[in-house]
Amino acid sequence: MTHDDRLAASCRVALAGLLHDVGKFAERAGLMIDPEALETHLQLYARRQEQGGRHWYSHRHAAYTALAIDQLEPHLPGLVGQDMTPFAAWKDRDADDSLINAAACHHKPTTFMQWIIATADRVASGFERETFDRYNDSEEQTSTKLNHITSRQLTLFEQICLDETDTKPETLTKRYPLRPLAPLTLFPVPAKEVETNQVGQAQADYRRLWDGFLEALTAIPTSHRARLDLWLDHFETLWLTFTHAIPSATAFGVRPEVSLYDHSKAVAALAVALWRYHHERGDDPEAVAQAQHDRRDWDESKLLLIQGDLFGIQEFIFASGGETNRRAAKLLRGRSFYVGLLTECAAMRVLDALALPATSQIINAAGKFLIVAPNTAETLEALKRVRRDIDAWCLEHSHGQFGVGLAWMAASCNDFLTSTHPSHNGRGTGVRGFDALMKRLFAQLEQAKAQRFGLCGESAPTAAFTGFLDRFDNTRGVCQIDGRSPAVTHLTEAGRTIQLGRLAKDQIDLGNWLTRHERLLVSRSPIVRDTLAIDLFGYRIGFTGDEEASGRFGPEVWCDNLLRVWDFSLPDEDGTCPLWNGYARRAINAYIPRFLGDEVGHPWFEDKYGRADPEEPFDAGPGEPKTFNHLACEDQRLDGRGRWVGIRALTTLKGDVDNLGAIFQRGLKAPTFAKMAALSRQMNAFFALYLPWLCRTRYKNAYTVFAGGDDFFLIGPWKTQMDLARELRAAFRCYVAENPGIHFSAGLSTTKPGLPVRHLAELGEQALEAAKTHRPAKDSVTGFGQTVPWTTFDELDQARTELEGLVTEIGLSTGYLYGLLELIDKAERFQNPKTARPEDAIWHSQFAYRTYRMLEQRLRGRDLEPERRRLMQRLAQVIAQQGIERFGGAYRLALFTHLYQTRD
Repeated sequence: MTHDDRLAASCRVALAGLLHDVGKFAERAGLMIDPEALETHLQLYARRQEQGGRHWYSHRHAAYTALAIDQLEPHLPGLVGQDMTPFAAWKDRDADDSLINAAACHHKPTTFMQWIIATADRVASGFERETFDRYNDSEEQTSTKLNHITSRQLTLFEQICLDETDTKPETLTKRYPLRPLAPLTLFPVPAKEVETNQVGQAQADYRRLWDGFLEALTAIPTSHRARLDLWLDHFETLWLTFTHAIPSATAFGVRPEVSLYDHSKAVAALAVALWRYHHERGDDPEAVAQAQHDRRDWDESKLLLIQGDLFGIQEFIFASGGETNRRAAKLLRGRSFYVGLLTECAAMRVLDALALPATSQIINAAGKFLIVAPNTAETLEALKRVRRDIDAWCLEHSHGQFGVGLAWMAASCNDFLTSTHPSHNGRGTGVRGFDALMKRLFAQLEQAKAQRFGLCGESAPTAAFTGFLDRFDNTRGVCQIDGRSPAVTHLTEAGRTIQLGRLAKDQIDLGNWLTRHERLLVSRSPIVRDTLAIDLFGYRIGFTGDEEASGRFGPEVWCDNLLRVWDFSLPDEDGTCPLWNGYARRAINAYIPRFLGDEVGHPWFEDKYGRADPEEPFDAGPGEPKTFNHLACEDQRLDGRGRWVGIRALTTLKGDVDNLGAIFQRGLKAPTFAKMAALSRQMNAFFALYLPWLCRTRYKNAYTVFAGGDDFFLIGPWKTQMDLARELRAAFRCYVAENPGIHFSAGLSTTKPGLPVRHLAELGEQALEAAKTHRPAKDSVTGFGQTVPWTTFDELDQARTELEGLVTEIGLSTGYLYGLLELIDKAERFQNPKTARPEDAIWHSQFAYRTYRMLEQRLRGRDLEPERRRLMQRLAQVIAQQGIERFGGAYRLALFTHLYQTRD
């Protein structure tokens, strides 16, 4: 079997796994079925139950799976015909191993391929044998006492707990709305808003979703059906969009907490790996089916979990040369996108080498990915070759600045069970299970980070170092962007010529192309004009926006040149529009601020931005990206005399989720493979989908350097960033169902514009580190050198509002306000016995004296004494007691924020 044949066969297995539970979707939507046809399908695929003289069919969705696939078939790739390896002919129900039978028979399997899907289904759910047998014979009812139609999906976030306690079903109050995937439908809502006992009303929600799914299926380009792996990549995004909030398991009193998407994606990956394992070994299908029925082979290490980790991300993004800072915004835009591309292409390179479909990639977020593969000798040899090739590419083009660490670990089906159990493989009696598997995975990834490029191994790549100095052109010298690569071209901009290396040229081109394209092509040879000069691990990356102009690239599909088409457009401003445009979606684009049409040419434009760096290359046309120097001006405001006031400054906002490792390793009391994948996907979605939408709609001047996985880094106007941090934290609390054990810390670093980006990153990292080390529970933010809990950060903003009210009412002078800084210093020292000095104890008296003198000058005359006393008491209460005394040194946050807003 050739590479392409293996890939096509693997895609068919993946499709069967992905659609094995499509019947749940169709049944709950009330799919109209002829009664006789339904009865026939129930007999074929559902389980017949008998009790007390009556009989019924449980797991009716299996019958609907076969019926639903029939409805989808006109829009699927060319699966009709005899070449359906490893399945029998399409729709041939006399052939037990047809794709449709393999997908629908997962609750009553008999043949090899049926058992492959059924085993993957049970492994993904972590079912012990006895538990599954009870589940397999149970009726449809969840732990929430609702049925399979009226139940709505729980959120895993609400159930996470890092101590020994467990959540009870009746205490879980949040559910996901049954809506297509969009920034605002990612959030759980109170159960009473989306759950009902009225089956008709609940079914209508499913019907709307099903109709939307069928209509959206037609948006996949017809020409892309010619390449099954390309079409399947599109279909997976569609499946995610419409099934991310459909609860998968709704029987045996289980918690409906894992989506149909996450479960079926795990089943698809496991099924492909299991089939390939036995196929490549030439195992007897009947013997395998019987062994899987008896679970005699569940301790056999059939699976290989492949982890990838892109290291050196920050060093790459913030690398600097002599010309880096002059093009900071454009370079950051290109580099941050390039990081996402590197991860995607590295994962694709592994999949391609192993002839696996995109569905075998379970996780891809924040520079890390996880792939499920068969544990065979052929796989291991291919992985070693891929690792050498990727290492050589990274050394050649980045000189070791970044790289992709690859590591793999064998696992058995028993390793995925939710409970621990003794090993029966004859190699000991160590405790195994999914908890133990997760710990081994985390430990292995840490070890891989310490073995970069395999430089100490026997097969260490050396070609990248050979003749390095000979590659330099003496007339061009070193690249002026990264300061290390041979310059091979040049760029003339604003009357200046700079020498560029190939990678730097690609980064700058990326920064330009991202402003006008929203679709990316991965091909073997270039297809469009805007194509990166350097291939990424053998793939050519091109950018396009007009699909019709090229006939949706049908000819490139038919000649086997076009491998992937990825939509990277930002979410629509509406916030509820489905994230589906007919193509596979990758969340690798970040929001960047642009000039609006009503800004350019406005009478105040020059006054506001005229003091920005005039030497920075800049074109202030509508839709053009703003430079950092222009962003620094955005928090200025016009005063009563028509002057722009407020400091011109940037703030870096850097943050990440606290205790993430503990959350994944011990946050869930009954972890499974599908739950782990779901938790990773949902954590990433907040930062990779919701945050760009939030910036696009509410914080249009916040520049996203990177956001995804569990962390984020943004640069923008100083005050706007503080507001964004506050709102982001509030949104995250809602996103995680207000679970007090899940939170993130953040660092805010405010600087003048013009500081090198590397220094901005370092200052942001220092501020974040101060927040992460705050005791007792992290969950903090650092700003203006002050680290406080988020609740205090919010209270300080209210204190600022009250202070500004006094300034407006009384007319407090800037000198008086700056004088408060000395009193804050004394109060802060006095509150700490280790630093207190005797003179610090009288700060209250000094405040009273200064305030009285200030009021005395403003309110002269004996008849104003009552008003002076009233204001004296008010200032003492708001500033001294509720401000300095309550917050200590942290009150600087409120004071600095006000002062910086009013500075000329």
